[in-house]
Amino acid sequence: MNDAVQKRTRINWMNLTTIVSAAILIGVEVIGIGLATGWALAALFGFSKTIEAILMGIFALGAGAFTWSFVKNAAKIEPIIER
Repeated sequence: MNDAVQKRTRINWMNLTTIVSAAILIGVEVIGIGLATGWALAALFGFSKTIEAILMGIFALGAGAFTWSFVKNAAKIEPIIER
């Protein structure tokens, strides 16, 4: 049990900074594309503002899920916590 207590974890600040920076960059771009896609489809098909907002929300949620998946996979490749 002493071995488990003595092992310390450290945060790898370089990897954390890289992942956060990439997540912000990619997240903003992908969510912006999702919003623009919803807006463009609503304008193309002549939908009302309510349907436009719903489409924008759906595409933005999908983009958010993509961003979350990216962060999870990036954390596997570049571990944030070193043991």
